[in-house]
Amino acid sequence: MSRGTKAEQPRHASNFQLNGKAAAAFLVVVTTLALSACTASSPQAPAAGGPSSSPASQPAGGTSMDPAVAATSTAVEAALKRIAAANPKPDTESVRAALVSAGVPKANVEVSVGRTPTGLDVDALEAAALTGDSCIMGQIRDGGVVVSVLPVLATGKCFVGSVR
Repeated sequence: MSRGTKAEQPRHASNFQLNGKAAAAFLVVVTTLALSACTASSPQAPAAGGPSSSPASQPAGGTSMDPAVAATSTAVEAALKRIAAANPKPDTESVRAALVSAGVPKANVEVSVGRTPTGLDVDALEAAALTGDSCIMGQIRDGGVVVSVLPVLATGKCFVGSVR
């Protein structure tokens, strides 16, 4: 055979392989980043002459929000702001406890991982409170809090993946 044919080329094995745990952690990180992009939108200006409200309490399209969702959104935002004021990088369990203390049923709370697979702190911690057909999504990043209302996923959960 002539030099450079496919049969003569050395085969290189990939050095990048993930085991099951690492693959699951990678999925959580990617999901968190995707959700971060969704929650980092700029606030909407209130309509002229209309009542002012935060973007979390005013859905797009000008329709009114379910009162239960609005109440949960307010409670989640207040709880996350309190915990972020005390610690700009809170851990997963303290965020979960703060949301449960704010009145969100424990079964309806989802919180992202607080550490990367390599043991570093995450840049942002995501939390979700399932309320009816809505997910109140909150993010704590550098002590700041952003809250958005998103629809529930087809799985009936707010986060993709199995880490909650």
